[in-house]
Amino acid sequence: MGQNFSWLHRGIVEIFPQGDNSDQQSESLEKLLEKANRPLRVKFGIDPTGADIHLGHSIPMRKLRAFQDAGHTAVLIIGDFTARIGDPSGKSETRRQLSPEEVQQNAKNYLEQVRPILDFDTPGRLEVRYNSEWLDKLDLGKILELLSTMTVQQMLAKEGFAERYKKENPIFIHEFLYPLMQGYDSVAVDSDVELGATDQKFNIAVGRDLQRHFGKKPQFGLLLPILVGTDGVQKMSKSLNNYVAVGEHPSQKYQKLQGVPDELLLQYFELLTDLSLDNLPENPRDRQKLLAKEVVTQYHGEQAAKEAELAAASGGKTGEVPEYSLAGVEFPTKLFYLLNASGLCKSSGEGRRKIQEGGVRLDGEKITDTDTTFNNSTEIQGKVLQLGKNKFVKLV
Repeated sequence: MGQNFSWLHRGIVEIFPQGDNSDQQSESLEKLLEKANRPLRVKFGIDPTGADIHLGHSIPMRKLRAFQDAGHTAVLIIGDFTARIGDPSGKSETRRQLSPEEVQQNAKNYLEQVRPILDFDTPGRLEVRYNSEWLDKLDLGKILELLSTMTVQQMLAKEGFAERYKKENPIFIHEFLYPLMQGYDSVAVDSDVELGATDQKFNIAVGRDLQRHFGKKPQFGLLLPILVGTDGVQKMSKSLNNYVAVGEHPSQKYQKLQGVPDELLLQYFELLTDLSLDNLPENPRDRQKLLAKEVVTQYHGEQAAKEAELAAASGGKTGEVPEYSLAGVEFPTKLFYLLNASGLCKSSGEGRRKIQEGGVRLDGEKITDTDTTFNNSTEIQGKVLQLGKNKFVKLV
């Protein structure tokens, strides 16, 4: 009797190659999972180009966890080298190149935020690797070898490059190296499976080609959907303010999720929870509440979810975030002043130190610049200022 692979297929868009009727392990991921005499190495790479992650970023992490729970090894690659270039996928212009210091701090924040999702404790279930480990060592000869595996025409077939070329937007030569370096990561860690969003198919396929070139078995690609934001229209993004941050206060997270549009609920349950889709409440309002409670529980525990649920049910009067009025604040004002004035810190000096230490967040986003200044109250009105894990004030 064959294994049950419902965990594998939940929420995915495509597995490639996928020979559904094939008995060849090189053509069917299910056959490889059934017959492999060792844990598979399942790769997912994150470029720490930003400080924080939202629930859209959690989708591949949750799939990694499903592989871990099935007995396989998650290979989480921190793209500390590739982040200096920035993935050009889906971008209409060249990304700003980050400093090594920015990348290192962002990577630290990423790992802290994915701890509730991945199994960090079971031996053999997780490898965290930094791709500077091998990419820093590439000499010009090896780089030329990588470049020789792909033509300019193939690169220009990549969606983002094709669009930019057509519009005569600049494409810099170093950007062509990005898919090759991400692909070389698969060679370096002996990846059996690589996870990625649908916009990563080109990069994952390059990894397969490079593995062949270096005499290794090509990996499978497993593509996951890009989460639509809470506005129900565009993909989840901080810049569009339609996101739910992983690091947000439980009450904030609950409030946002209980307002998810009805037509998105099924997708959110499928991608962000392990609940059976056959046993969901019929009433959309009950579904919204269940979704909010389930996701908050995952990240903050049952007690926090209960308090957030009570706060929402009572109009925010139980277990709510304390408020701090901005009416008496003279703008422009420094963040460290607000930390002191709101009572989160005993002095502005302590506020500065906490910012430097990475202990301060605004609406879930970590702030590390001690000179952060707000020019007027509208920039921060309604946002939650957070110190550490347990101290919050809502700016009103």
